[in-house]
Amino acid sequence: MATIVPPSRRECERCGRVDVWDDEQMNWTIHEDDGDKLAGDPQCIHEWDINGSYNPFEPEH
Repeated sequence: MATIVPPSRRECERCGRVDVWDDEQMNWTIHEDDGDKLAGDPQCIHEWDINGSYNPFEPEH
């Protein structure tokens, strides 16, 4: 049986915003680097880097 592995990080290809998955909040949160949020452009319609090359299935051994 295959195991589905959802993405844990995503980055906007337009403005550079970086989000990480927060298991506690069950939601995406803006990634912080040395206390600075990598929020990108708040007016951007984000184009996330999760595309056809992303494989959500964990390889079977």
